[in-house]
Amino acid sequence: MPQFLTFQDVSFSYDSLSGDLFTGLTLTLPAAWAGIVGPNGSGKTTILRLAAGELTPRQGRIDRPGRVVYCAQRTDDPPTMLAEFLSSDTPLARELRGRLDVREDYLQRWATLSHGERKRAQIAVALWQEPAVLAVDEPSNHIDADARDLLIQRLAEYTGVGLLVSHDRRMLDGLCRTCLFVDPPLAVLRPGNYTSAFAQQQMDLEHLRTQREKAGWQVHRLKPEMIQRRQTASREHKIRSKRGLAPKDHDAKGKIDAARVCDSKAGASLRQLQGRMEQASQKLAALVVKKESQTGIFLPHCRSRRDFLFQLPAGSIDLAAGQPQRAEASRTLQFPDLSMRPTDRVALTGPNGAGKSTLIRYILQHLNLPPERVLYMPQEIPIGQAADILNEARRLRHEKLGWVMNIISRPGSAPQRVLQTDQPSPGEVRKLLLALGIASEAHLIVMDEPTNHLDLPSIQCLEEALLPCPCGLLMVSHDLVFLQKLTQVRWDIRPDPQCPHRAQLQTYPGWQ
Repeated sequence: MPQFLTFQDVSFSYDSLSGDLFTGLTLTLPAAWAGIVGPNGSGKTTILRLAAGELTPRQGRIDRPGRVVYCAQRTDDPPTMLAEFLSSDTPLARELRGRLDVREDYLQRWATLSHGERKRAQIAVALWQEPAVLAVDEPSNHIDADARDLLIQRLAEYTGVGLLVSHDRRMLDGLCRTCLFVDPPLAVLRPGNYTSAFAQQQMDLEHLRTQREKAGWQVHRLKPEMIQRRQTASREHKIRSKRGLAPKDHDAKGKIDAARVCDSKAGASLRQLQGRMEQASQKLAALVVKKESQTGIFLPHCRSRRDFLFQLPAGSIDLAAGQPQRAEASRTLQFPDLSMRPTDRVALTGPNGAGKSTLIRYILQHLNLPPERVLYMPQEIPIGQAADILNEARRLRHEKLGWVMNIISRPGSAPQRVLQTDQPSPGEVRKLLLALGIASEAHLIVMDEPTNHLDLPSIQCLEEALLPCPCGLLMVSHDLVFLQKLTQVRWDIRPDPQCPHRAQLQTYPGWQ
């Protein structure tokens, strides 16, 4: 017997918001994957948390077919059942540990695992619990290409009600049978994967725009005629009111009195036109088309006059620094001479755990630049730092705050909602950090997985902003399409086939 997850007339608002985030949300989701898509801060994560019971609706009810497991975006802390999963000897646990490459020491090494390794472990633990509803928030964040393929394959085998928040079009298309398009205070459920559902949404939106243009033209056409008929009716009324007649002109007054027996033709015509005008105006008011925000972001065109942004002699980095002591040899990353000139655009690639973020942190410690000329966006922004970034924005003077909020609105986020919330979404925090960093007129922009947490319009917006920027770019990403558009040099980290505890970095002049 099929089981469903249902939202019945659900309304929800956070205390920090002035109005409802959702109003009258009603939908029924069967046992299949449903994509939840929309701009950063639109409430996608809120829907997952409502489904999981972490949040309570202000109005309405949510019926769940059984246990719900929610996989959050963040990976700061290990999953609550990671220890049990790692020690489990069930066939499912063994299969998940093998297919998603989750190792026995992950709990002890959690603090030093890459975020991609953490995300794989998080999802493996969730699947191992075999929930009736699985709500997954941005599962492809931090995941390299090979692991992403494995993850899609394994999620496709899930047979319950799946809720998927993702900016990964390939994952949405490969898994989802329906898509919920979130645009507060409404959410519209459409059949099909992301590509087909989005195409239908655009067709419906274009049809709505056409209908609104027709309704607007009808109102515009009726206005001159309405003015003319009012003037005619006013003249008739003046005549019939006997104003301006001589007191003893009894013949003229008698004719007016006789005319009053019948209704004025001008008055009847005016009332008829008023009815048509009211209908046209009501139709126009009902055809609401949300205004599309501009998407361009301006980055100041400045670059360093120094010969090099940094120069590093060949060496090695201990990737196990800060980890608990273990019997096996330390993991190291070996690299050749590395340098960047003021206009170089470098992509740093490699599998999860290869040492990309460690190398980035090492480079940041050896820059030939003042700190205020560097815009660094880390792979994950801790909750405490996110709050600091939000408070920094709130403290800005009115003019500069308006400028920063304008930048945030360009990729589709609602600026007032960002300022009102106590805990902005990870995507909103990244947009805030970018907006604040633009003011520094950076000579070097360093971004570690910049597309993580960003919605699809924001990724395109970021590409358009960075493409003409003349300063140095150092980018880490598993999104090769994004990197190929923006960079000309590739530094690639790969395990050393001769030594399992060593990785090597090789440099390439391009993507060929």
